Amino acid sequence: MSTVTATVISTKAGEGRVTLPRVVHSEWIKFRSLRSSYITLAVTFALTVGFGALFCWATVNRWDHLPADERAHFTPVEHSLRGYFLAQMAIGVLGVLVVTGEYSTGMIRASLSAVPKRLPVLWAKTAVFGAITWVVATVSCLIAFFLGQAILAGKHLDTTLSAPGVLRVVLGMGLYLTAVGLLAVGIGTLIRNTAGGIAAVFGTLLVLPLLAEALPSSWQDDIVPYLPSNAGQAVATLHQGPHDLAPWTGLGVLGLYVLAALIGAAAVLKRRDA
Repeated sequence: MSTVTATVISTKAGEGRVTLPRVVHSEWIKFRSLRSSYITLAVTFALTVGFGALFCWATVNRWDHLPADERAHFTPVEHSLRGYFLAQMAIGVLGVLVVTGEYSTGMIRASLSAVPKRLPVLWAKTAVFGAITWVVATVSCLIAFFLGQAILAGKHLDTTLSAPGVLRVVLGMGLYLTAVGLLAVGIGTLIRNTAGGIAAVFGTLLVLPLLAEALPSSWQDDIVPYLPSNAGQAVATLHQGPHDLAPWTGLGVLGLYVLAALIGAAAVLKRRDA
């Protein structure tokens, strides 16, 4: 497939100079040529929809026996999107593989030979992966929401997309998952190793929040809300806690992490040998 990719780019270059749209087209060819892309996106969809439906079904069956405090804090929209926790891992893995897969096979040398300036390759990967992830994540969240509300309707616990804050939560979760994927692309480019990149993504999203819980409570209030996953999830939370970031502020903080990872990735890509 490296020969095919190089041929596509060089053919386009023969018609004129190498441009970002042409590099994007070549990255699209690479992405859709990999079976792992379809499998991982299908897993993301299945986890988001399947686990959301499972949590809603379990709640309906246990509702009459739930403690009063759990009922008081129950939010139908968030419950139907609970599958995001595992889906973000699938998207993170794919984001790393988009980059490290080329390094492991040596295809990256063909890509960088066809695009000597290098950075358009990173921007093209980011654009293609970000657009596809956003579509899949948003569609998955919408389907998970409607399916979950249909299940919750059995106990009259459902809500509607027009209810205050609900549309922001559903679409916000799609944006959060997209940002996670782009963060993984940046980390994968920085580390250039599949196992190391996946471990770094998992550590950033899952381990850091756990480690932060060991801090003194006075520190937690100033640190935990600004961790990547905690900050990003604010946009998909219906009611913020006293120390949580505002929804769009939290997404903005996650966006800064993504930007920092991609800037670091660009610097590394320019300086290191393939």
